[in-house]
Amino acid sequence: MVIGLEVHVELDTNTKIFCGCSTKFGASPNTQTCPVCMGLPGSLPVLNKKVVDYAVKAGIATNCSITPRGKQDRKNYFYPDLAKAYQVSQYDLPLCHDGYIEIEEENENYKIGITRIHIEEDAGKLIHTDGGSLIDYNRAGVPLIEIVSEPDIRSAAQAKAYLQKLRSIIMYAGISDCKMNEGSFRCDVNLSVREKGSEILGTRTEMKNLNSFSFIVKAIESEFKRQIEVIESGDEVIQETRRWDQELGKSFSMRTKEDAHDYRYFPDPDLAPIVITKEKLKEIKDSIEVLPDQRKKTYMDSYGLTAYEADKLVSEKFIADFYEEAVKEGSAKLVANLMLSEVFRLLGKEEEAEKIPFAPSKLGVLAKRIEEDVISQSMAKKIVELLWKSDKDVDEIIEKEDMRQITDVALLEGIISKLIAENEDIVSSYKAGKEKAFQALVGSVMRQTKGKASPSLTAKILSELITK
Repeated sequence: MVIGLEVHVELDTNTKIFCGCSTKFGASPNTQTCPVCMGLPGSLPVLNKKVVDYAVKAGIATNCSITPRGKQDRKNYFYPDLAKAYQVSQYDLPLCHDGYIEIEEENENYKIGITRIHIEEDAGKLIHTDGGSLIDYNRAGVPLIEIVSEPDIRSAAQAKAYLQKLRSIIMYAGISDCKMNEGSFRCDVNLSVREKGSEILGTRTEMKNLNSFSFIVKAIESEFKRQIEVIESGDEVIQETRRWDQELGKSFSMRTKEDAHDYRYFPDPDLAPIVITKEKLKEIKDSIEVLPDQRKKTYMDSYGLTAYEADKLVSEKFIADFYEEAVKEGSAKLVANLMLSEVFRLLGKEEEAEKIPFAPSKLGVLAKRIEEDVISQSMAKKIVELLWKSDKDVDEIIEKEDMRQITDVALLEGIISKLIAENEDIVSSYKAGKEKAFQALVGSVMRQTKGKASPSLTAKILSELITK
């Protein structure tokens, strides 16, 4: 398969691209509109300066060249959610071009080229009902950047890795919240197939507006299979736009795919050229904080994390910020373990990262208590669950729930001696070379002490008493 992706990102501005209407999500239909975004005759657009700054920021963060003097163009087509019957976009002079991002997939590194990043206005939203279709123009004029990749992607897994990395970079750059469930980060998939070893590209299809990583993976795998079946049956793949139906797990043809000349692009006569000076470029570049790859390197070099651990922790800026605050209170490695196992488990979806209900310092203190042998790892799991439900301090929970580790050697020796006497068959199995028998005895001690015995001390005492 050969894949190129077109990603639409809603920019996090307070107002629309050409007017002062609010961009706030979730307002009642058609309450955030004016003559400009409704395309009424005589209305004139004024470009939002922040849109240009944000687009250039995205370009710098993805290693693009920046166009010093660009323009905006009208893309002409008729659809009910496009009030003006044209969309203001960019054609031959996009703001950013010829960039790339690097991804890792199955321990291999790949460089995915970025053809262009351009600004454009969003269209309205169609709501289909049994009685017809309704139009909400609140979204019309919301500022977008479109990020177009080169056809460098060769699998659904690579596509997912690229999108996750791109989403992470955009969020670190601070230009969009990238909430996929609200349409702030959505993707069109261009896919074709060719015989292995061939350099000739096949006929591509486009699947529009996919807004979930899992949907994208399923849609790619399904379309790949469909195109192969079409070719092997002796038919030809048609260049068309298709709609992915998640419930049915298949795509359906919507319309034949247009080429650029079908849109009759021409420069928008109501909008001035976009000029990016060297001074402006430096100002934007200096405003970009540390990006995911730089943070990943720091976590590996300074904190001793593995590439996998670091990758997971830098995937979202909020997660990375949370982790760094927690590390101020406790061991970097232990905090990472707690984040990756317990916090991520309770968090669920990536988009809900900001829903961690307790301060990062509490996770750091929890890691410190593990390091001090006050509590065990298994107890830490329960404490994270309790922190999720209440706003208590870690030490308060430890005392109230009686979670302190048993480190009294005499007490543990008594428990373990009795256990050895009662389980001679298991002890004999261990002495005969069965390591699992030893772990079974450790597990018995943990059950008897309700998980409060120090695992390392338990193993040490058990080993000494068995070999006496």
